[in-house]
Amino acid sequence: MDFQQASAYTEPQHLLRDIANRFDRERVAISFSGAEDVVLIDMAHREGLDFNVFSLDTGRLHPETYAYFERVRDHYGVAIELLMPSPAAVADLVRAKGLFSFYKDGHGECCAVRKIEPLRRKLGELDAWVTGQRKDQSVTRTDLPLEQEDRAFSTQAHRLLKFNPLADWSSRDVWAYIRTHKVPYNELHDQGYVSIGCQPCTRAVGPHEHERTGRWWWEEA
Repeated sequence: MDFQQASAYTEPQHLLRDIANRFDRERVAISFSGAEDVVLIDMAHREGLDFNVFSLDTGRLHPETYAYFERVRDHYGVAIELLMPSPAAVADLVRAKGLFSFYKDGHGECCAVRKIEPLRRKLGELDAWVTGQRKDQSVTRTDLPLEQEDRAFSTQAHRLLKFNPLADWSSRDVWAYIRTHKVPYNELHDQGYVSIGCQPCTRAVGPHEHERTGRWWWEEA
């Protein structure tokens, strides 16, 4: 399928079925962390599609997030592979800069150790991955397609595709689906959290704030 043809998919379920048909099960997976991702897991479950699921465990998530992982695991009977950072790399970072260097130096270095490198290792095993990213989540995603070559993680020897079945959905669409189908969600959402990451780097947002303002807010100050 040509990338432009992906726009023909009017329902995420159609795209999920196509992905399941195109790729060997062991070479594609759903990336899971938030409300959008569990919608994809629910859709796949209802369609009888057996996707592998992985999530990043940075070691600094909220207790509610770990409890959420277990609820999703139990609800769908799905094994969630938790990707963890290199203990040596974390130890080196903490030894050199302490536990909260991101408040001074920005989140990039810590995320590279705790998130990007474990993700890169996993994606090196796959031909495609499926995310719950949406166009309206941030200005960097306004042109997000349903299907794309993942240039951030592809190499000359390994071409990786990335699928975003909910690219055209809004937050309202996501939560309407969750409520209609009684999909489990992170209890932090009931406390005003919208975009949820690591505990030190996530805060609740006000009713008129953009969802991403709850992440790394000090960098905008």
